[in-house]
Amino acid sequence: MAAVTGVWPNGRPEVGQRARRSRHVSQRDIQLFTELSGDRNPLHYDEETARATRFGGIILQGGVTSAILNAIVAEDLPGPGTVFLEVNWSFPAPVRPGDVITGGVEVLNVREDKPLTELRTRVVLADGTVVLEGVATCYTVALSPEA
Repeated sequence: MAAVTGVWPNGRPEVGQRARRSRHVSQRDIQLFTELSGDRNPLHYDEETARATRFGGIILQGGVTSAILNAIVAEDLPGPGTVFLEVNWSFPAPVRPGDVITGGVEVLNVREDKPLTELRTRVVLADGTVVLEGVATCYTVALSPEA
């Protein structure tokens, strides 16, 4: 099989390579995600209802938490032109407005014959609490006409 060339915007990823980003999340993120998705779950808006649950208060939608991983794969590793094909994520702890989250990816496998990358994915809070973990398979398309 021929090795894929001309696809990787930041160079061909290597097993063990890592990237990460951090950001502060807020109530505004909940509102923006609701506008996009229509998710008006009381856990994201009704303090009294949310406080009475095992979460003990308002939490962010999982899509807000996982969005930091979208930024990493599309901007950093593997880079522009990359999309998720498959994800297998668990959300072991909640994220609340005001938290700082750090998302990270680590390359587990890179196909030689196709621009596919398997990544270990994780999002943690500032205190190290894991709020998302799992694996993802990404596909990278060539963005330049000559590739």
